[in-house]
Amino acid sequence: MDTIISAYKYIDEELPNPITKDWFLASSLWRVLGIILVYNIFARKLGPYLMRNREPYDLKNIIQLYNIAQVVTSAYLVYQGYFFFFVNKYNFLCQGLDDSDLETSAWIARNAYVYYMLKYIELLDTVFFVLRKSFRQVSPLHLHHHSLMPIVSWIAIRYIPGGQCVMIGVVNSFVHVIMYGYYFVAGLGPQYKKYLWWKKYVTVLQLIQFTLIGIHSVVSLFFPCSYPVVFKLLTIIYACIFINMFGQFYYNSYVKRKPESGTANGSKRK
Repeated sequence: MDTIISAYKYIDEELPNPITKDWFLASSLWRVLGIILVYNIFARKLGPYLMRNREPYDLKNIIQLYNIAQVVTSAYLVYQGYFFFFVNKYNFLCQGLDDSDLETSAWIARNAYVYYMLKYIELLDTVFFVLRKSFRQVSPLHLHHHSLMPIVSWIAIRYIPGGQCVMIGVVNSFVHVIMYGYYFVAGLGPQYKKYLWWKKYVTVLQLIQFTLIGIHSVVSLFFPCSYPVVFKLLTIIYACIFINMFGQFYYNSYVKRKPESGTANGSKRK
């Protein structure tokens, strides 16, 4: 029993990054799990129950502002990633956790935290679907992705807010610039439908994203650095899971049957 307690204290008190360990929603996994639990209850049961006798809410303007905010914030993170990669001489083979420059480490951690907070804000995707009674778009893929991302990002912000995992955040932020830009155009009205021919390529871009992240982590296994191997392996598993899930979505939507007309399918939001 003492060994278990000691191991827990080590993982919970000594192993976390000293810069971020006490930041809001970074200090306890239980709070994160609580939010995800409430989110799933609302998405699966409570929200549809509350909306059963109500008309769908008209949230067009709010959603458009939300899409713009997502594009701007994601573009900011890509911009910050550029400096991390090329100004700070990021090692694409294996980037370790360098704590020698505390100012740089704090800058990286702050941007990682912005990315982490976005994972909670993105839960609004589902809230909007429920309030608009677009229940079809609250798919298992959609719920699984939005439930997992805050947990994965919590691990990163608490233990490794920097190093190699920055690649994941920057690549994902770039995809979000494209994705939420697509949703913004789709929300302008049916007259813009002719400009949305590239709908399926948003999913292709998402698949490329996970493939690049997975390959990058596999390659890094052969180039040791101070970035923990366990997180490299977890990233590979994470990438494989989502390649499978989004690959199935692409096959079912664009190969097995003809894609549906209309605006973006919310199950692809990532």
